[in-house]
Amino acid sequence: MSNEPLIEVVEETGSTNADLLARVSGGETVPDNSWLMAERQTGGRGRLGRKWDSPKGNLLCSTIVNLVPDDPAPSTLSLVVGLAVFETIEGLLLPDTPMLLKWPNDVLIDGAKVAGILLERHGQSVVVGVGMNLSHAPDLPDRKTTCIVYENGKFENGPRSVLPILAHHLAERLAMWREAPLSDTLLDWTVISHRYNDKMRITGADGEVMHGRYRGIDREGALRVRPIGGRETIVHAGDVTLDWHDKE
Repeated sequence: MSNEPLIEVVEETGSTNADLLARVSGGETVPDNSWLMAERQTGGRGRLGRKWDSPKGNLLCSTIVNLVPDDPAPSTLSLVVGLAVFETIEGLLLPDTPMLLKWPNDVLIDGAKVAGILLERHGQSVVVGVGMNLSHAPDLPDRKTTCIVYENGKFENGPRSVLPILAHHLAERLAMWREAPLSDTLLDWTVISHRYNDKMRITGADGEVMHGRYRGIDREGALRVRPIGGRETIVHAGDVTLDWHDKE
């Protein structure tokens, strides 16, 4: 992997993820540490097909991870990218700002979403999309959002200056993922994520909802949950909402 990221910036596009997926599906070889950034997106997407508001001033970008035979389970890439985004945002905030990495990779500041990640795979290439709220907090109907400007009171850096920082953190995290025991990455994720026994509401792609208590993650990064009135189960995909007020 090159030490210096290859960054391409476009003024506007529908989705940087869709653009990179089109390239790799069309047979183009896109090397690791290549980034596509848009000043504005008109068709940004989030998890479970949600539309993601993408105003100018926020970081809207995608990159490629090309899988090789000795890589750990691709599902754990969600945790790897989450760590890199968390570390990037942590460096932009005032000291002691309350942050949490929500499974698998949403970054929250005092319960409000400041960044989201979408991974999409084509063959042996994984397209990684990152949306980071720098100057605007999108209005979402089902959750609180925030941005760096709101948290800091001001923020003079634009997305073009933040992207190289993110690229650096992700390159380091990918190297660790590939070269060190996977348990090292999982431990780092666990330290900055949920507390044991946290209340959760998990919504599956089919709309089914489960309420339960956090029990950690397994060796491939899947969520371990004890449903209310049931036995511990493993969740491989779903949208997590933290239930601070629901009672068993």
